[in-house]
Amino acid sequence: MINEQITAREVRLLGTENEQLGICSLSEAKNKASEMGLDLVNISPNANPPVCKIMNYGKYKFEAQKKEKEAKKKQKAIDTKCMELSMRIEEHDMLFKAKQVKKFLQSGAKVKVIIKGVRGRLAGFAHQGIENMNRFFEMVQEEAVMDQKPTLAGTIITMMLDPKNAK
Repeated sequence: MINEQITAREVRLLGTENEQLGICSLSEAKNKASEMGLDLVNISPNANPPVCKIMNYGKYKFEAQKKEKEAKKKQKAIDTKCMELSMRIEEHDMLFKAKQVKKFLQSGAKVKVIIKGVRGRLAGFAHQGIENMNRFFEMVQEEAVMDQKPTLAGTIITMMLDPKNAK
């Protein structure tokens, strides 16, 4: 809350350099702030009495937005790619997909490897799908770390791979 939004009768006042100016009435605090051409900002409304500071509120808001923008720039979004295999995948197809996954991992992306459609007669051979996943991991293990081992959930087998250089 700033200036006219503050409703307390008396406040603990801080100066522009965080120096203690003591406890004074709200009108006194507003007068001091207006004499300096600055705003009275309620920093701690739950304190008894509330703590208010004399500052340039517009500049404060601008600086806060600037810091937030810088923090967002420094954040790195983790990209997750997906690679779908089949239960009856041939060796050449698996090599080709492993090559693609290596590219994803080198660019710093996580990779989710899935096998869909483990149902009907294939459900009895789910262990073969898990073996395919393990063989696939062996093909990419110089670039990858297994984050999540191959697991069967319903009709889908999933495995998560992280790039090795990220860990």
